[in-house]
Amino acid sequence: MARLFHVPLSPFCRKVRLSLAEKKIEVELVEERYWEQDPDFMRRNPAGQVPVLRLDGVMMAESGAICEYIEETRPDPALMPKDPVARQEVRRLVGWFDDKFHREVTSKLLYERVNKKVMKQGYPDSGHVKAGAKAIKYHLDYMTWLLDHRRWLAGDVMTLADFAAAAHLSALDYISDVDWNRSEVVKDWYAKIKSRPAFRSILADQVPGFPPPRHYNDLDF
Repeated sequence: MARLFHVPLSPFCRKVRLSLAEKKIEVELVEERYWEQDPDFMRRNPAGQVPVLRLDGVMMAESGAICEYIEETRPDPALMPKDPVARQEVRRLVGWFDDKFHREVTSKLLYERVNKKVMKQGYPDSGHVKAGAKAIKYHLDYMTWLLDHRRWLAGDVMTLADFAAAAHLSALDYISDVDWNRSEVVKDWYAKIKSRPAFRSILADQVPGFPPPRHYNDLDF
């Protein structure tokens, strides 16, 4: 069985978990306190980051590379289109959420509110929190624009781009940092992707000291 070393609210780990679940790959989840730099974990990934996946006898790191490997070795159901132009758009949007959205929103909200407390690194920086709360509005508006022109974020079918976005938003939703009333089309998109069987283990996550909001586990919210 595959084994994934992860942190429950890490959007990068969640993206990998969604990919594995969508392709029905059984995986053992091992929660890893990567910031403690345990020697065994550092041997698995000298970069000291999660996720780390052991699959097919191979130990691999970095969520983008992991998802590409999963897609290449388990192409059904497809999370990447066959057309090169469409594949480029999926990769662009995955990069958008894992880079720009992460820097401007996730790192300012989730990391300040949760990671600092868990890692005992002090209190949230209010300036960062305010910046993240402002930036997420822009990103939700951009998603609205995309979904006004497409069925899914990257086109007519669900792709890894949708999982990348949902991974970040689901982690932020756990701490009530998403204003779902800002965009009905984004809320509908999230309800649709949240109802997929692949999302079940994500919704079952519990982080000590941070209970999820009442609506978090509801498929119709």
